[in-house]
Amino acid sequence: MTRSVPPAHEQRPGSTRTLLSTRDDAGQVVSRVRRTVLPGGLRVVTEDLPGVRSAAVGVFVGVGSRDEAPTLSGASHFLEHLLFKGTPERTAMEISAALDAVGGEFNAYTAKEYTCYHARVLDDDLPMAVDVLGDMLTSSLVSAADVDAEREVILDEIAMHDDDPEDVVHNLFAEHAWAGVPLGKPIAGRPDTIRALTRAQVQRYYRRHYTAPRTTVAVAGHLDHTEVVRLVRKAFSRHGFLDAADARPEAPRVAGSPRALRPGEVRATRASEQVNLVLGMRGITRSDSRRYALGVLNATLGGGTSSRLFQEVREQRGLAYSVYSFASAYSDSGMVGVAAGCLPGKVADVLAVSRAELAKVAESGITDDELVRARGQLRGGLVLGLEDTGSRMSRLGEAELFHERLLGVDEVLERIEGVTLDDVRTVAGELFSGRETLALVGPA
Repeated sequence: MTRSVPPAHEQRPGSTRTLLSTRDDAGQVVSRVRRTVLPGGLRVVTEDLPGVRSAAVGVFVGVGSRDEAPTLSGASHFLEHLLFKGTPERTAMEISAALDAVGGEFNAYTAKEYTCYHARVLDDDLPMAVDVLGDMLTSSLVSAADVDAEREVILDEIAMHDDDPEDVVHNLFAEHAWAGVPLGKPIAGRPDTIRALTRAQVQRYYRRHYTAPRTTVAVAGHLDHTEVVRLVRKAFSRHGFLDAADARPEAPRVAGSPRALRPGEVRATRASEQVNLVLGMRGITRSDSRRYALGVLNATLGGGTSSRLFQEVREQRGLAYSVYSFASAYSDSGMVGVAAGCLPGKVADVLAVSRAELAKVAESGITDDELVRARGQLRGGLVLGLEDTGSRMSRLGEAELFHERLLGVDEVLERIEGVTLDDVRTVAGELFSGRETLALVGPA
């Protein structure tokens, strides 16, 4: 059952709403999603799954690499590392040992538009996981010694990615396509900006951006919503995090039309055996209603071993080992295209075949068989992915950050099933007729 519930920024602090409730054929509740807005604007969203024995908790902070000033490039990712280094209550070792002692999974990642800290534990250990995350998020020391030590770790991480030509070509593509826009910057920053960042800069960034209105705590698994709210309120009351009683959650990042991409070609020389390439053009935003048709199109074009690109480029012609299509979406931008890795002498042929496939699908769309196969691929991927409490938790957190409301799984499946041949042909014609951006990395 889907209810019309206002987004979190329109919900009164201290109140609780049921967002979704699903029942089985016998009328028993099998999943319930609820949201409470705490004083200070912190959101707590839970999905109760009575049939499991685990719980996954994620703290989503609505700040990422696109929110950094040029001099702070890489600060979001730097801070993500530092929040594991200790608080007044726990050392770095004690933070790690708390989760290891119960066999929990514990990690974090930085994206272009948000940062997430997450743990997955047995349901009995959820109170501990919430308390550790609340301690880290509100009270990390960010000491000068830890900044200096972690700086070297991050420089090694950047070097590791620079050794991977596939990472390099995607970064090169984004940097050229979004030239002058923070979206185009690498999430980890660059060696020069990382070396220049000071403890004071990172500390100011922490206190400025890690605030309750920007934060969502999402939990999925075997749980009681009221108890989770109590745990979160206690864990996040440190350091005055919830003190602004009248503050409301930030509205989700939603934009109308996507920003344009800069066309053209860009190359980087690497002493490698292969050339890695990305050929792309402007896509759609996260909230665009055409995202389901684009999902079907992407699956058909290059989403698996039965896709057109895989069959034409690899199976039929032997031009490349790796070839796939992609569709990336952000709040106000997106990109679609083709990526491949091949021998230098085959680049022209790979590009020619890829462009021919893009033109063909833009002009004629896809077949009935491809539509059925792609819809099945998307349905299976969605449902199988949500068998895991971690995926359920991620869905809750990302919906709060980027959508006006959370769609039920059945509603998403209906939208996938509702995609028609005309929908796919229309979105292909609109996107693949745009101006191209091409990035290549390999030997001169």
